[in-house]
Amino acid sequence: MNKAVFVTGGTVGSGLACAERFAKEGYDVFITSRNGERAKDAADEVSEKYGVFAKGYALDIRDEQRVIDIFNDIDGLDRFAQTVVLNSADMGFGTDPAKGMDFFTVTVEEFQRVFETNLVWNFMIVRQAALRMREHHKGAVVFIGSNTSYRAIPNRSAYSASKGGINAMSKAFAIDLGPYGIRSNVVLPGTIKTARWVEMGSKQIVNGTLTPIGDISDFEDIAGAAWYLGSDESKNVTGTELIVDGGMSAQLYPQLLNELKRKVTESNL
Repeated sequence: MNKAVFVTGGTVGSGLACAERFAKEGYDVFITSRNGERAKDAADEVSEKYGVFAKGYALDIRDEQRVIDIFNDIDGLDRFAQTVVLNSADMGFGTDPAKGMDFFTVTVEEFQRVFETNLVWNFMIVRQAALRMREHHKGAVVFIGSNTSYRAIPNRSAYSASKGGINAMSKAFAIDLGPYGIRSNVVLPGTIKTARWVEMGSKQIVNGTLTPIGDISDFEDIAGAAWYLGSDESKNVTGTELIVDGGMSAQLYPQLLNELKRKVTESNL
């Protein structure tokens, strides 16, 4: 039975990069997306590019039966997803991405939706995967979290809290599932070079001034961390977080503030 990886939100960005990273190592790939056509297209692209078996599935939140059906389908294909990469998330922007979720006006329903996606939905997926992993006494669960689980940002309280919950849930999974040979860890990205970020180019004033190393992560950085935690390269690593943010969360003040302070000092000389 060939090794396989199951990637949620695997059609673009970090999710697709994770799918491709595992495919490059010879893993068969299963991709989910809320859009079934995009999932199929991404799977076809990965299969053609890397010569592995790949299949895409439509999957939306709150549908546990659909999760069960997908894993039953994978069973029917005589495949075993020994690694699960959980990349899908509700970003907690609310109805206005420019403003986020204002503390005083966000509805309880909006707040709950973030938790349902980032915690409850992921639990449903991990449980189905772990039932199969238990039979093989082997498996790896990799959450793509966020460094905002350590460092909150304005008007994103539901998002930050849910990402902190992922860290705690992963530790709990490491304890509960460890006796069955199943590991659980979290990748914590910081700011990532999305297409919009790149398009802004020099207009993005914080591009190299948020981190000590003067750069932010690209999708392949996240995929490399997911590969490490999801493969036997980390066979004795579980219940921890791997921060991939260029040192952003290690500092008290962003480098941007240091640069502004330097300019102010120079102007006063």
